[in-house]
Amino acid sequence: MFHSMTPSHHDILALHHVTKIYRNGTRPLTVLHDLSLTIESGETCAIVGPSGSGKTTLLGLCAGLDRPTSGEVHLAGHPLHQLSEDELADVRCRSVGFVFQSFQLIPTLTALENVSIPLELRGSAQARAAAVELLQRVGLEDRLQHYPTQLSGGEQQRVALARAFVHRPRILFADEPTGNLDEDTSAPIVQLLFSLNHDAGTTLVLVTHDMELARQTQRIIRLKGGSMIEDSATNRSRYKKTATS
Repeated sequence: MFHSMTPSHHDILALHHVTKIYRNGTRPLTVLHDLSLTIESGETCAIVGPSGSGKTTLLGLCAGLDRPTSGEVHLAGHPLHQLSEDELADVRCRSVGFVFQSFQLIPTLTALENVSIPLELRGSAQARAAAVELLQRVGLEDRLQHYPTQLSGGEQQRVALARAFVHRPRILFADEPTGNLDEDTSAPIVQLLFSLNHDAGTTLVLVTHDMELARQTQRIIRLKGGSMIEDSATNRSRYKKTATS
């Protein structure tokens, strides 16, 4: 899939021969092996596979939360292997949104304050107004001053979605976004995730065990034993689009 060391300007994310090895005592544990892929701007993509296949490790490498043992990751035009930790944090702050299974809300802050944070970190004077607008969009206009412990799991994930989109990231990484929710709560959260993503034109990369959720994306990448064993992109519209452009 990867044709060049230099990603196309259409690609928001590109991995080139990425390997990740952890040391387990004296024994090396290869979690990802020689993985190459590109993801276009605006694409929605699911990463699936059994437990231990490397899904969350791959997501962390793509987002610049971890560094590969070998290979290169290019994110939003930045070669991550050339960046310092501060520069990586800056790329994430400007270009990346996150949604986690465990919500990751700050317990001492209200819903409004949790959602405002990404914009406040960028010094935006519109942080509060943008946070209010998104919390209204996710149906929490009457929960602005509630703390996470005062919210249900579904409400907490709605706050997390609002926080993820408030600074209009170029790419959103979601790690098991419905993993802590029951089936009835999950459905509206998934609908919100895709609706917000569509409206913002954000690239979406999500890790999930839920194949029903995965099938709602344009592309499914399947991992097994740290290797990519299937990529549905060849049958997807991104290639038809290229052929007709």
